[in-house]
Amino acid sequence: MRCFAPAGAVSSSAILFFSPNNNIFISRKEKICGFVAKLSNNNDPLLQSAINGASHRFQETQKPEPLFVDPYAGCFLTDYGVQRDIDRYSSSASHYCLATKFIDDKLLDTMTKTDELRQVVLFTDGMDTRPYRLKWPTSTVMFDVSAEQVYIKAAQKLKDVGAKVPRRCLLVHVPSNSSDTLEILYRKGFNGNRPSIWALQGIPMMTLENFKDIMVLVSSLATKGCIFVGELPAWLVDTESAMKGLEQPNTWNWMDKFFRSNGFRVNIIDYDEVAENLGRDPPSGDGKNILFVAEQLRLSDSQMESWRAQFQRVEEEGDEDGFDEL
Repeated sequence: MRCFAPAGAVSSSAILFFSPNNNIFISRKEKICGFVAKLSNNNDPLLQSAINGASHRFQETQKPEPLFVDPYAGCFLTDYGVQRDIDRYSSSASHYCLATKFIDDKLLDTMTKTDELRQVVLFTDGMDTRPYRLKWPTSTVMFDVSAEQVYIKAAQKLKDVGAKVPRRCLLVHVPSNSSDTLEILYRKGFNGNRPSIWALQGIPMMTLENFKDIMVLVSSLATKGCIFVGELPAWLVDTESAMKGLEQPNTWNWMDKFFRSNGFRVNIIDYDEVAENLGRDPPSGDGKNILFVAEQLRLSDSQMESWRAQFQRVEEEGDEDGFDEL
C-alpha cells in the first residue's frame, strides 16, 4: 500500500506549511498557524507533515483547558527550528484537534463496550502518540501503519523521553510504503477472525487510489460490526468527478456510495457538533477534511474462510452419513 507523498526538493529559504490533510503550501510572507519549521536541504515532506500535526497537539496541550493532553508532542519539535505562538490558533489546527479528541474518545469508548476487542489499527503520520498517551485495556495490540522513515525517528524521540505503551500492551509498526501491507499485518500478529477497530488520521494520501487501497485493506481484515473512524481529505470527493468531467457530487451521497461499495455503512460527523458536545466554540472557516465513523457490514476474509471450511466439513460429514446408511 503506497499511500504517501514522495519526498521532493524544496528551497531551503522557504517556510513550509502543512494542513492536516497533508497538502503542502509554500509561503515566505505569512505564518498561517501557531508553529513554523524552517526547511533544510534534507527535509522530508512526510516528516514535516508529521511535525505539523505534533505542533497542533502541543499547542492544544498548552491551553488552560485543553481538549486532550499530549505530553510527548513537544519532543518531536525540538530539532526542527519550530517557533511557538500560542496566541495564533489557525482554523486547520482547530479542526485537527477536534478530530483528534473525537477519534480518541471513539476508540476508547468502543473498546470499553466490547470485551473481545483488543486489536487497534492506526493509519498515522508516524508521530501518533495514541499508543503512549491513551489508557488502553490490558492486552491491547496496536498496529501503527505509517511511513517507516518518520516512525523510526519518532520512536527514537519517544524512547529518549521515556515514553512507554501501557503495561501488558503491544505496539507494532507496519510500513505504509509496503506493497503487501495485508500480509505484513498477518505476519505481525493481526487476526482477521477477531474484532478490531480502525482509525485514520495523518497518513498522507495524494490520490483517490491511495484511499481506495486503504478501504480494500480494512474491508478485507475487519470482522463484521467493526468500526472505522477517522478523517479524510475533502478533495477526495471531487477527484473522481473531475476526472470524468462530471458535476461536483454531494459529499454525503459520495461518501455513502463509496463506503457501501466497500461493505461499510458510514456517518459523517459535523465538526461544529463535536465542538458543541465538548463545550467549545465552533471552528472558524471550512475544514479541509471529512470526519466520519463507519461500520463493517460484511464478514472479513478470514471469517469467510472459516465459514467455508465449516460448511465443507458439514457437507463431508453428511456424505459419510449417507454412505453408512447405504
